[in-house]
Amino acid sequence: MVTTNLNRLWRTLSAFNRSTRRWEPIPCRNSQSQETQRLSLTSRNIDTSWTQQRLLSLVSWNIDAFSPRPVSRAKLIYNHILDEGPNSPDIIFLQEVTSDVRTSLLDDARVRAAFLVTDAEDQTSFEDVPFATMTLLSNSRFFTSDLDSQKDCDEGVGEGGRGRGGNFFMVGPAVSRLTLPSKYKRDALYVDIVPTTAPDTYFRLINVHLDSLWDAQSFRAQQMEILANVLREPEPESESGRCSGGIIAGDFNAISPEDDELVDKNELVDAWVALHGRGADSDGAGPRRLDKVVMMGLKAKEIKVLRPGLIDVPKPGGISLNIPWSDHSGLRCTFTIKD
Repeated sequence: MVTTNLNRLWRTLSAFNRSTRRWEPIPCRNSQSQETQRLSLTSRNIDTSWTQQRLLSLVSWNIDAFSPRPVSRAKLIYNHILDEGPNSPDIIFLQEVTSDVRTSLLDDARVRAAFLVTDAEDQTSFEDVPFATMTLLSNSRFFTSDLDSQKDCDEGVGEGGRGRGGNFFMVGPAVSRLTLPSKYKRDALYVDIVPTTAPDTYFRLINVHLDSLWDAQSFRAQQMEILANVLREPEPESESGRCSGGIIAGDFNAISPEDDELVDKNELVDAWVALHGRGADSDGAGPRRLDKVVMMGLKAKEIKVLRPGLIDVPKPGGISLNIPWSDHSGLRCTFTIKD
């Protein structure tokens, strides 16, 4: 399948600027300035082994747009994700983010201090849909190729002024929403990252919420085929560069036996299956696993389930109801780039 003709909405990552008190778009890697990138990369003082550099952690969570108290529930979820201190994830994929939850996320001081965020520049991705996906990248692991922006990062643009001495991946060449064949206007949000040790290669981080319900299985099959091919496509504006693989994670809505075959059919690796086997249940949905982390060119090291807690929902008459933060559990996966 050819992927170059697919419709893409080009997006940006943004960093919070303490001086202007605004989220500001940051430039991604320019494929036409390879020599500048190499000079920037080789001038960096990296005192960590390559084994440590290439280790990344991801949390993916469908935060449930439709249950009561969506903003309060979302805050509890990202409190749970972010309150791990130095063990907070390098990458966060969120699904079913409403416009109000987006605002809450962008106002969070921890997010402002520690992350680069998609869709901070405007609300285009949230128009005419009930919810969208958002991706956050730790600014202690990811940086841009722009020298001025890099200087800002090194000095701590984030609200908390956190040190950035451990960045090992450059952002680029693309941040985009890929339009998918869908009954529900679903898309795939991806960010390309470049290891500092191999600036001529890149990997793709794809945040997905595939079509829901039984009657959309044919759409999910098409979506998975497209996404698998996006992990293998040539770099834009390059005759030799090619995506070396990456990760697809999020809500796969894998509710049928046919859905469970899609990962193998597209020659991808299911991180849960690789580490725990096919019989293990990850999300409490019996034999089904609605949420997945799948990859190509990467090696899963650990994956575990993040169970939601409970929140009170007041009812008339002073009675309250306890409901989960989300109707999905989260997944935390640690992985490395293969040798």
